[in-house]
Amino acid sequence: MRDVVSSRDAPAAIGPYSQAVRAGGLLFISGQIPLDPESGEVVNGDVSAQTHRVMRSLGAILEAAGAGFDDVVRTTVFLTDLGDFARVNEVYGSYFTAPAPTRATVQVAALPKGVSVEIDAIAHLG
Repeated sequence: MRDVVSSRDAPAAIGPYSQAVRAGGLLFISGQIPLDPESGEVVNGDVSAQTHRVMRSLGAILEAAGAGFDDVVRTTVFLTDLGDFARVNEVYGSYFTAPAPTRATVQVAALPKGVSVEIDAIAHLG
């Protein structure tokens, strides 16, 4: 059984997917890009500002599922430039307490709407 989870405080899906799906005791959150949830536009600013917007979106979806960042067990960070790794890592790390979730970080050729960062997550809903 799976249930869709969504939040108005995160951008609506821009394709045929859900913001998140709860399946059993896990929450699978689709990759979030730095879109303003009200306007649907990419936020202004550098990769740090974009990462904060992505993390706030992830947080809103987690909250809608009755969870928080401490429940996240896995993330994937997609960057268009690994040269941004340190700045993204600094912002990303400020949202988690120890122990941090597992993570993979990869450089990609491009991301939707020309953004610099996208992050997805899996959380355990215990």
